[in-house]
Amino acid sequence: MKTIQQLLNWRNCAIAIATLFLCIACATANPEASISDRTAIEHQNDKPVASEIASSEPSVPVIGTAVEYATVNGETVTGYLAQPDNAEEPLPAVIAIHEWWGLNENIEAMARKIAGEGYTVLAVDLYNNQTAETPENARQLMQSVMDNPAPARNNLQQAYDYLVNEQSAPKVGTIGWCFGGAWSLQTALMLPETLDATVIYYGELVTAAEELATLEMPILGIFGAEDSLIPVAKVREFEETLADLDKNAEIIIYEDAGHAFANPSGDRYVPEAAMAAWEETKTFFSEYLKSE
Repeated sequence: MKTIQQLLNWRNCAIAIATLFLCIACATANPEASISDRTAIEHQNDKPVASEIASSEPSVPVIGTAVEYATVNGETVTGYLAQPDNAEEPLPAVIAIHEWWGLNENIEAMARKIAGEGYTVLAVDLYNNQTAETPENARQLMQSVMDNPAPARNNLQQAYDYLVNEQSAPKVGTIGWCFGGAWSLQTALMLPETLDATVIYYGELVTAAEELATLEMPILGIFGAEDSLIPVAKVREFEETLADLDKNAEIIIYEDAGHAFANPSGDRYVPEAAMAAWEETKTFFSEYLKSE
């Protein structure tokens, strides 16, 4: 005989599934649907399992620890700081911005992997210490940030300040995937003259020339040719606008790769494209964060 708790659990599960499919149906029918609903379409059968890139070890031993780096709306924000364990002087730094799943163990592993290349990496938390295990939960968390972006902007400003003031970073760059890719670009727009490099992995794009005109840092954009969430036409518009503005930007579109093809979490990983993008990322950060 089923217990009341079991019945309630099944009911809640059924409601969550029904809500997700309703959002997908609405987003499919309405091209103006929210970015979180459209992201749910891309990830409808996905789960936050560690991808190959997050499962691989950094090139040198790295230490990682939880750190308090910001206070937003009166609440302390805890992120994850990773550095090579033999670091003897301040290193250039990278703000790593999580996917729509949140700051989970896979993002922490990716922070360590980037740190292994000679950086101080701060993986920020834009979800108030929450992570998602299902696409519906991730959609809700992502939408909460989209509905009220001011705390995320404050969070990222303080992340930059923490790296400069507390870690004495001589240069600071950003990187993000999917939801985090969009916020990597937004951080660049927030700090157009002080940020030193920006990497965008298939994040929602801004294409208005008057907004992009303020950017002073080099930009690396990583996208997939089969990505319906961030379509190639939008990527090309972004690229052309940056070129017209004479910005230092490299935009790479990988064939046979869809959305989230290089994410630290998820089962949409495309090994060849992801590793090629990783090599481009390493070269880009080395050129613009390590050089004088």
